[in-house]
Amino acid sequence: MMNYSLKNEAFLRHLLTFFFCISLSSVFAQGKPSPAKSLEAKVDGLTIKMDYSSPAVKGRKIWGGLEAYDKVWRAGANEATTFEVDKAVKINGKALPAGKYSFFIIPKESGDWTIIFNTVAEQWGAYKYDESKDALRVDVKTESLDATQERLEYQFDEKAKEVAMVWEKVKVPFKVTM
Repeated sequence: MMNYSLKNEAFLRHLLTFFFCISLSSVFAQGKPSPAKSLEAKVDGLTIKMDYSSPAVKGRKIWGGLEAYDKVWRAGANEATTFEVDKAVKINGKALPAGKYSFFIIPKESGDWTIIFNTVAEQWGAYKYDESKDALRVDVKTESLDATQERLEYQFDEKAKEVAMVWEKVKVPFKVTM
């Protein structure tokens, strides 16, 4: 027969396990701070796909703050953003072969920003970014937004054949044509 203290100990273990499971489930229910997102567009027989994580502004200074000027940025959060096309394309008139690339941006305090398509598609952030692996770099004009875009988002404008990164009060558009 089990004595009283062993019964209490078993009960406490079960109770602690129960509370641990409840607290763990509430953590998962809250979701990621920068949830995974994707963009897929089909136009003129071309498929464009982007996978990225979507951070939020949360009242922070983004450009020149959280994301430094003149430094390669993963163009999202967590893993580097990826850009994939199933056919050779032109990005703002410059050739990019079909394939999957990591996508980076170099924000600038003034003037054109640089977008980068790097041949090492799967990498964490920009920590091991290697410029020698770039397939293409293109300088692009940014646009100012009137309202704050809280979550980073990639959009595709089929009429303009344009992909754009939109976050905070900045839009970084680039044309994708065949």
